[in-house]
Amino acid sequence: MANTIKVQLVKGLIGTRQDHRATVRGLGLRRVNSVSVLEDTPSVRGMINKVSYLVKVVS
Repeated sequence: MANTIKVQLVKGLIGTRQDHRATVRGLGLRRVNSVSVLEDTPSVRGMINKVSYLVKVVS
């Protein structure tokens, strides 16, 4: 498998902007503490950077 990143949603989406909610859904995260394993690409890194206050990169 290629380089991957594990991303965990650590904060709820209530009160956040609509486009940030869509970005979190695009990362494959549904509820708090859900984890998604994604390919390490520049687009995924940009999405993580956009919602960095909601997610955490897990090792």
